[in-house]
Amino acid sequence: MPHKNTDIINIFNQTFLDSFNTELILGGDEPIYLPADEEYPYHRVIFARGYFASALHEIAHWCIAGPQRRLLEDYGYWYEPDGRTAEVQAEFEKVEIKPQAVEWILAVSCGFRFQVSCDNLSGNCEPDRVGFTNKVREQVLVYLENGMPTRAKTLSEALRSHYGVEPLVAGMFE
Repeated sequence: MPHKNTDIINIFNQTFLDSFNTELILGGDEPIYLPADEEYPYHRVIFARGYFASALHEIAHWCIAGPQRRLLEDYGYWYEPDGRTAEVQAEFEKVEIKPQAVEWILAVSCGFRFQVSCDNLSGNCEPDRVGFTNKVREQVLVYLENGMPTRAKTLSEALRSHYGVEPLVAGMFE
């Protein structure tokens, strides 16, 4: 089954618009999370350029963010753009393990190919993509064994239902 932006938007919004006052929106060049304000009554998870993978990634960050973080633009996280040093890249990867593990779970839940994002194309260091992938996979396995964040589990189930994907098992994350 093809992966359409309208599907992920509809599934997310049917699942979370009423219960979390949050909607998924197709955006422009850069993804962003915006909390509700006087001008817009819903929190918005905005993904970039119509990329299905961007939607999954931004949703994963939302699934991890706690209630206070969801009141802050981009959850109050720091972000240093592409061009990071090796030290800053290492910090970036540390904070990305859990969201990318959730992203991988969501991707598999809808039969979509997952690839880690080291997100440092013009940095002065070559990221260890294999090492980072292994760390993300370890976190996926922890989530599968010990339980995943509630919103991630809810969305995973909705995606699996829509795309006809069997219950998740460790062998799906090779």
